Amino acid sequence: MPAPRAPRAWQRMLSGRRLDLLDPSPLDVEIEDIAHGLARVARWNGQTRGPHIFSVAQHSLLVEAIAGEIEPLLDSRARLVVLLHDAPEYVIGDIISPFKAAVGDAYKAVEARLSGAIHVRFGLPAEPPGPLMKLCKQADRMAAFHEATRLAGFAREEAVKFFGKPAPLTRSVERLLEPRAIGEAQESFLLRFRALAAG
Repeated sequence: MPAPRAPRAWQRMLSGRRLDLLDPSPLDVEIEDIAHGLARVARWNGQTRGPHIFSVAQHSLLVEAIAGEIEPLLDSRARLVVLLHDAPEYVIGDIISPFKAAVGDAYKAVEARLSGAIHVRFGLPAEPPGPLMKLCKQADRMAAFHEATRLAGFAREEAVKFFGKPAPLTRSVERLLEPRAIGEAQESFLLRFRALAAG
C-alpha cells in the first residue's frame, strides 16, 4: 500500500509562482502577487463601515504614513520594511489578534518565515533592527486605534484600552482611512512600493 501523500503546503500565485508556506523561497515572492493579495484581504474580518472593505493593502499604506509622521527622517528602505510589515497576509490572511493568541507559536513561526523571505526578496534584512520594528509596532497600534474607532464600531474608550491613546493624524494621513475599491488599493500599494524601492 503506498504511503499517504503529505498535505499540500504551497500556494499557487497568479504570477505562476508556487510559494511553499512552510519553507518559502525569496525567488517565489513577487510584489504583484503581494499587492493583489493584500488588496483583497479585509481588515477586521470585513466588519467595517462603507461600501468597500478596508484592506490590508490600505492598512499597510496607513502604517507606513504614520511611521513617517512619527519619524520624519526615516529613509526609504526603513519605510519599505514598514510598508511590508503585514505582507505575509497575502497568503495567510489577516487573522485577528484574539485568534492569533489562541493559535500561538505555530502561526508566528509561519509568519516569521514568510516575512523573512519577503524581506530578502527585496534586498532588506530578514530580521529588521529592533528600533525599526518598535516604531512599526507603534505606528501599527495607532493605525489600529483609528481604524477601530472610525471604521470598525469601537467606542473611543474601548479602543484606548486595547490600542492606547494615539496622537491625532494629519489631514493627508487621515485620507488613507477611507475604504477604497480593490483595484485602487492594489494600485496605490504598488505605486508606493515602487517609489520606496527606487530610493
